[in-house]
Amino acid sequence: MRERANLKRIADLLFEAAMLKRTPRTGYRFLGTGEESVAEHLFSTAFIGYCLAHLEGEVDAFKVVKMCLFHDLPEARTGDHNYVYKKYVQVDEERATEDLTAGLPFADEIKGLIAEFNEQKTPEALLSHDADQLALLLQLKEHKDLGSRYADEWLRNNAKRLQTDAAKNLAEAILQTDLSSWWFKEKDADWWVKGK
Repeated sequence: MRERANLKRIADLLFEAAMLKRTPRTGYRFLGTGEESVAEHLFSTAFIGYCLAHLEGEVDAFKVVKMCLFHDLPEARTGDHNYVYKKYVQVDEERATEDLTAGLPFADEIKGLIAEFNEQKTPEALLSHDADQLALLLQLKEHKDLGSRYADEWLRNNAKRLQTDAAKNLAEAILQTDLSSWWFKEKDADWWVKGK
């Protein structure tokens, strides 16, 4: 019977996590262009975290990825609050985390990962934090390449938040790379005409 209750509780968590697909990141309102869900942001952050962990070396890459995936999970209950909103609104992320993990067989792990991310004291937490910032930096670089006149200023400020050398080096590479260079390298006219 206990296993059945755990499965129901896990099912609840999965529905709650799915809310993040419909929870918008709110900072783009101030940039004036773009949109992204919290779930899209978490995917990008986890992918970047994986890359950073491998660039850094002596860290637990799986822990970094998990931290990246869970760090904004409370936003399924609180919504996303950008820097302007945080000046005026107090969000009880700790309570949201307690409520969303209550009754889960792995509650302590999720709570621990979110707390570790927020404390930013371990190498994994620092890399996860930097992955979070690089996810925004990557988006901003795309907006700059597409002509957003405010993205460049946001990029400069965002890059100042990075803490690890691995992230700073990756940020520099991102800033020097055009968003389309990965697929636009083929200048052969036949490729453009025939798609082969």
